[in-house]
Amino acid sequence: MATIQDVAKLAGLSRTTVSRVINQHPYVTDEKKRLVMNAMEELNYVPNSSARRLRKQQTETIAVYVPRITNPFFSQMVEVMGNYASDKGYQLILCQTSYSRNQEMNYLELLKTKQVDGLILTSIENEWSDIEPYMNFGPIMLCNEYNDEAEVPTVYLNQVEGGYIGTRHLIKQGHTKIGYCSGDNTASRVASDRYKGYKKALAEAGLPLNEEWFLTSAYSIEDGKRIFQTIASMQNPPTAVFTGSDEVAAGIWKEAVNHQWRVPDDLAIIGFDDQPIADLIGLTTIEQPIEEIAKRAMEQMIQTIEKKLPSKKKEIQLDFKLVKRRST
Repeated sequence: MATIQDVAKLAGLSRTTVSRVINQHPYVTDEKKRLVMNAMEELNYVPNSSARRLRKQQTETIAVYVPRITNPFFSQMVEVMGNYASDKGYQLILCQTSYSRNQEMNYLELLKTKQVDGLILTSIENEWSDIEPYMNFGPIMLCNEYNDEAEVPTVYLNQVEGGYIGTRHLIKQGHTKIGYCSGDNTASRVASDRYKGYKKALAEAGLPLNEEWFLTSAYSIEDGKRIFQTIASMQNPPTAVFTGSDEVAAGIWKEAVNHQWRVPDDLAIIGFDDQPIADLIGLTTIEQPIEEIAKRAMEQMIQTIEKKLPSKKKEIQLDFKLVKRRST
């Protein structure tokens, strides 16, 4: 088995120079890098990653928290993050919290016990005051989720604007009875801000806020089917519904068709995220630039780790886009 000394001898360089190339030291010429890489390839030399990580006092591993990996929004986000991290020499640990406060707190121990170099939270279940102490053990940043108390880098979209854009579109289509459907407005800043945008659009148009049309605990296609059944049982149902998820919107649409309701004539539906299913079925939705969100977040995290940047608030805000299709 080849050693680093063998690589140095074949490349005609010192062992120190070879080590610098392997550890990506910035002050090595391109010619020396080429000689080392050629020698490593010829000798089939593979660096000892464990030893390198120990010397750098890094795991080269980043944990990403998602509430539910079966949600295409989060699975696509993680895929982009993983590819970007791999290109930079890092790997991901995926932590599914399942919207559980206890599970979220348990995963925070990964940072405390130095099993990961940093954490990216795409949702928050606990109060920030419970999460903040873990910043003493490594960098934490927010992606998609956001919190005014968190003095950390944050990549996000203004969810008030997202809720406003979707509801305003339904109003422009002539609807005056508009329902609102989301997950849990009490725990998630994302969900509560979308609801604020919904109310803002109604208020501007002088439309009433009907509490019966406020529907929660919806995350999946099956939940969407349940939501439709609730709407269908109302004496005064809405003629349009704003949802916080393309999955939920697809479930509502599917069940509406099963009950011979016409979309959008009997019920207009708008989703959120612009997942592949939205394009497939013709669902009007609010597009979130998932790839850009994921890449910017991972880029910021790796920069924070490698440059040992102090934790401070840095907001990277991206823009929504309304995608009009036949469901409205």
